[in-house]
Amino acid sequence: MHFKEYLLQNWALILILMAFAISLATTVFLEKKRIIRLYVLLISIFVLSIVVFIEFNTETIALRNVLMAIRYSATPLIIALIIYALVRKMGWFIWIPAFALVVLEIVSIFTGVVTSVDESNEMVRGPLWFMPYVMVGFYAFTLIFLLIKRSNKKAIEIISIAFLTFALGSGLVLPFIFKGDYASIFCVTMAVALFAYYEFQILSLTKKDSLTGLLNRHAYFADISNDPRSISALVSIDMNGLKYINDNISHVAGDEALIAISLCFNRALKGRETGYRIGGDEFIIVCRKTSEEEVIALVERIKKNVSETKYTCAIGYGLNLKGDKDIEALLIESDARMYEDKERYYRESGIERRKNS
Repeated sequence: MHFKEYLLQNWALILILMAFAISLATTVFLEKKRIIRLYVLLISIFVLSIVVFIEFNTETIALRNVLMAIRYSATPLIIALIIYALVRKMGWFIWIPAFALVVLEIVSIFTGVVTSVDESNEMVRGPLWFMPYVMVGFYAFTLIFLLIKRSNKKAIEIISIAFLTFALGSGLVLPFIFKGDYASIFCVTMAVALFAYYEFQILSLTKKDSLTGLLNRHAYFADISNDPRSISALVSIDMNGLKYINDNISHVAGDEALIAISLCFNRALKGRETGYRIGGDEFIIVCRKTSEEEVIALVERIKKNVSETKYTCAIGYGLNLKGDKDIEALLIESDARMYEDKERYYRESGIERRKNS
């Protein structure tokens, strides 16, 4: 009987989790490690749905106290797991606040410092009842901040992040509106939000470079054919010394270098500036309706960001302020300045370019 009730209450969740799992099994866009983390996330949401169902259907006060502690602990843990699964190169330290809440919830089972259940099987808030919500808010803010910071600022990514923000925000607001009833829809809310975000990302990956997160070569050619007269400048960028890193350290180190400088470019971009990796260590930034001063400021921001790493790159730009140059001429101008910058770097550093460029 309870199994039937669980299925009726959670059938939509089960279908979404199954669809998500099938999509992960057939994807070719994500690395194996990230797929495994997403599988763990799906299993965690499924297990939490069982915990929630049992909690709200048991009359045993001691058991409900334990399950309620698990539920409140699991919510920030799941969002921490979302961060760990979605954000590249996330360290173990992201788990510290969530595990601190786990310890607090264990203590609360015996003391009621966060929540407890009275003799009529009703939840009673303790003096630290707000801590689970603080943790959820902290992790939700961290997740959204990291996703925006590492996005390419294009519409499809911003829309997907906005949708995820709305879903996570509902997890902070709706519990105060619907009280304990919201717990029954939390899992399906998270599943829908993640599945929608994942599908948005799959769509965006057709235009995104999988290593750096910048837009790819195909996106570049598609975008420059769209309203080319609005393109006021092209900025050409080529990393210095990538061949040396690949040949003498490792290709993994080379990939790490490309990721590091790509983040420098991404941080420097503003609303009308879009970055692309068009191959190897070659990058292009397309500026639309920008002034020469804005282009120069962009180049300076890039140089400053890259100077904070152990890598260097050559930069050049071509201007089309009157809209009378075609893209090919603009690119020739941009590349010429970039190669001059590269020659100057190798001449002044005394490094032999043939072996390092």
